[in-house]
Amino acid sequence: MNRVYIIIVNWNGGHDTVECLESLLRLSYPSFTPVVCDNGSSDDSLEVIKRWAESRGLCYNEFSSTEVAYDSRSEADFPLVIIRSQMNLGFAGGSNVGMRYALARGDCDYVWLLNNDTVVDTDALTRLVERIDLQPSVGMCGSTIRLYHDPDKIQALGGGYYFRWIGLPWHYGRFRIWGKKIDQRRAEMWMNYVEGASMLISRKFVEEIGLMCEDYFLYFEEADWAVRAKGRFKLAYARQSIVYHKVGASIGTSSNPAKKSMVCDYFNIRNRILFTKRFFPAALPTIYLGLLGALLVRLCLGRWGRVWMIIKLLFGYNDAQYEISAGCRTQT
Repeated sequence: MNRVYIIIVNWNGGHDTVECLESLLRLSYPSFTPVVCDNGSSDDSLEVIKRWAESRGLCYNEFSSTEVAYDSRSEADFPLVIIRSQMNLGFAGGSNVGMRYALARGDCDYVWLLNNDTVVDTDALTRLVERIDLQPSVGMCGSTIRLYHDPDKIQALGGGYYFRWIGLPWHYGRFRIWGKKIDQRRAEMWMNYVEGASMLISRKFVEEIGLMCEDYFLYFEEADWAVRAKGRFKLAYARQSIVYHKVGASIGTSSNPAKKSMVCDYFNIRNRILFTKRFFPAALPTIYLGLLGALLVRLCLGRWGRVWMIIKLLFGYNDAQYEISAGCRTQT
């Protein structure tokens, strides 16, 4: 039986993480270990998670991120692992901490990156493993992501398509109603990235392509990973793997500019430029044109601080104010 390590990054979202962990206890798949990577939470997240584990009679192993690098194969198995970081490392950084631990254990076949603000169906992991096992060339596999608060609506069918000339992704199946016929093959044909709320990744993929890029902090990490793996690994979609997602519960993610949090808006625009420069530099003129449109929208909304933020990003300056608000190390 393939061993799966389930990596869950927590930042000030202890109650969401507990609900996610509770759903994992009902998984039909028998061989897995949840690894909660706490990104320097400033609230009582760790206490909430530990109290929950104790109430469920679960033993847990807890240590700091600085202890992950050593060979942990001699450690006993625990039903729950908690790894503490001293600061917010972002989605990629927090996930990488968990993946380093999983790889060091020596018995890891797959890692399942799962957002902490999700709840999973009983067969969600079983279906992911079944799909990826069918095709050895598959390195990443996504789930059917349904909206937690409106489960009849789809957020993504496995992943989606990134349009390089406008610098924006489109989740395949977005706005569809659950219950209509889903064409798994068509979804896989569309995909050039896997939706990050639920990604099953093979050990071979991580060893050959490397860990997630931590330059982004938030957003675009999945697309970066997929581009780096293009031509070496395929992407797949497990239709019957159902995951319910609260969508941006921690950081205020929204596609509506009027509802986006400051952190969401900043990293989305910053990384849109960074990703394009790294992989599709020929598309930079159209990206900048699109960002001028985004600037006008913020002007119309009276978001003067956001306007200044976009101007600074267009001229190549990161803004420490927004990075500090996310709890991460500021960049120069």
